[in-house]
Parts: sequence; C-alpha cells; structure tokens
Amino acid sequence: MYSISFQQNSLLPRERLLEVGPEGLSNQELLSIFIRTGTKQHPVQELATKILKEVDHLANLKGMSIEELQSICGIGRVKAIEIQAMIELGRRIHQSEITLQQKVLGSEKLASRMMQELGDKKQEHLVAIYLDTQNRIIQQKTIFIGSVNKSIAEPREILYYAVKNMATSVIIVHNHPSGSVQPSKNDLLFTQALKKSCNMLGLVLLDHLIVGKSRYFSFREEGELVDTFN
Repeated sequence: MYSISFQQNSLLPRERLLEVGPEGLSNQELLSIFIRTGTKQHPVQELATKILKEVDHLANLKGMSIEELQSICGIGRVKAIEIQAMIELGRRIHQSEITLQQKVLGSEKLASRMMQELGDKKQEHLVAIYLDTQNRIIQQKTIFIGSVNKSIAEPREILYYAVKNMATSVIIVHNHPSGSVQPSKNDLLFTQALKKSCNMLGLVLLDHLIVGKSRYFSFREEGELVDTFN
C-alpha cells in the first residue's frame, strides 16, 4: 500500500508552494492543490490522502477511471475529471520532453516511430519535425489533417515554424490511409517545391517519409534528396 505521511505544516499547500517551490511539496499537497476544495466531512488534503491510499504506487494513479475516482468519498464527477485531465497533461509533458531529447540518426528508426503514431489514422496527417544543428528534435508539429483527395500542405505553413524555431533542418512525414506508401504525383511535386523553398531559406530538407501501418517510403533513401544525416 502507498505510504503516506501527514504533516501539520502541509495544511496550506498553496502558500507552501510559494515558499519552498513545487518540488518541496508532498504528493498529498500537490494533489490537494488540484482538488482545490474539500467537503464538510473531509478537508481537501484528507481527500488527497484518500486518493493516494487507493494506489500501491503513485504511477498507478494514471490508471484510475473516473468511476473509480468517484467511488472515493468526497470526490465527485467534476473533481474526478479534473484529476484525469491533470494526469493526462503530465503524461503529455513527459512525452514531449522525451521527444525533444531524441536525436534523429536515420530514416528507418524515425519511420518506425511515425508508423506507430500515424499508421492507423483514417485521415491524412502531415507532420513536420524541426531539428537543430546536431539533428536533435526542437519541435514535432502536425501541420495538416485532411483527406487523400486534397493537397497536403503549402511549404509556407511548414517553413513558418522552421523559422520560428530557428531550425536548421526539417523532416516531413505523412501517412497514406490507403496503406500504400508509394508517393503520388502530388507527393513528388510537393517535395520538390518544399526542397526548393528550404534551399532559399538556408534550411535542409533531410527527408520526406510516407508511412503506412507497417511500411514506409523515404525520399532520402530512394535518392530523391541528396542531403544526409551527420
């Protein structure tokens, strides 16, 4: 069972956060800030303690459903929703940190990850990955979501974020909901136009990947782009 200590000096978590910073607060205090208010029978930090007692490890909190949270006395639907939103935001922040720490070393490894992210999508997604001088990811951004019958994006939409992020190179990834990863005529024209635009701005278009569920096509690997990974 999750071990919990309750201290008298943690009765005002917001004030303590201002005094010692968020890293100085206990799990109960941090959770009570999100819950905000208690009930007549249960003060807010007591509710936080009840929630933490329901899990063996703090990590298991993310697995609790809204119904399970509501089963705890004093936790209504609104508080349960807010707790789930807090957990999901934390998960996304953590995932974003992992993504930013990644260094792109080649098309195959990146394609494998993007197949997992985009392979099952029913609509066409175009994702731009912006890199620094060491091929570390600065930002990964979905530029376009649409149908297979519409042009996927304009170069200016992609280059806007490249300039904003002070990127030195960019990789474009999009999926084919049909499952075929062979580039269409529009894909070829788009890649040529984007490469030309990148060259004018001093950017390197490292690759354009087309992904399906289990296959991918790399313009760089097929010799369509001459720039290579360092």
